[in-house]
Amino acid sequence: MSHLYLDESLDLAGLAPGAVVQLSGDEARHAVTVSRVRAGERIAIGDGRGIVVHGVVTSTGPRELALEADDIVIEAPPTPRITLVQALAKGDRDELAVQAATELGVDAIVPWAAARSVSRWEGPKAEKGRQRWATIVREAVKQSIRSWLPPVAPVTPTAGLATALDGSRMLLLEPTAAIALTDVRPDGRDLALVVGPEGGIAPVELERLVAAGAEPVRLGASVLRTSTAGPAAIAVLNVALGRW
Repeated sequence: MSHLYLDESLDLAGLAPGAVVQLSGDEARHAVTVSRVRAGERIAIGDGRGIVVHGVVTSTGPRELALEADDIVIEAPPTPRITLVQALAKGDRDELAVQAATELGVDAIVPWAAARSVSRWEGPKAEKGRQRWATIVREAVKQSIRSWLPPVAPVTPTAGLATALDGSRMLLLEPTAAIALTDVRPDGRDLALVVGPEGGIAPVELERLVAAGAEPVRLGASVLRTSTAGPAAIAVLNVALGRW
């Protein structure tokens, strides 16, 4: 299987088999120096906007490589979209959720500053945290050879979630909910999965989100960690949406 390298600055639209694609900069350096890609090997190059070019490397340099395209895959953005609203969590639990969710096909990610979040992104740390998640997303896209790169929004407080998710159907993962996620039927709207932190969603937040239109749903009889709940729910939705 081809390994995917991303270069969001490339214009891959309109390419035909036989065209030569030039990869340069840090991504090419990583391919040539770290991954030891050599002429004759088969890899893929994507733009993160729906196009992935597969082909054989024809030449390499310290910070560049050339690929002759033999297969060009163009994918429209998935619809309806799935957004993961992941509460900030201690340690690397939120990062594990972001990584797995990306590999499973999430389309966008919103970091959520929940009331019970132990981790806090404030001041300069807010953008640093967002960039960290964006890097994790990018690497997960490359690993899973996805054609679309999910955006990571700025950290959002509870008061801003309804606005940030305007037009989406909010599914609030709550272990005590009466309705199972497996019973939810897609209605054409984009979907937003809201996952709380280690201590769960605070009652006042639960009330506020439900008042804004969120639907509490449960995954099953067991209570999953915040690092597991979102990816598990995405797997369920992938089946419901016919992605799997």
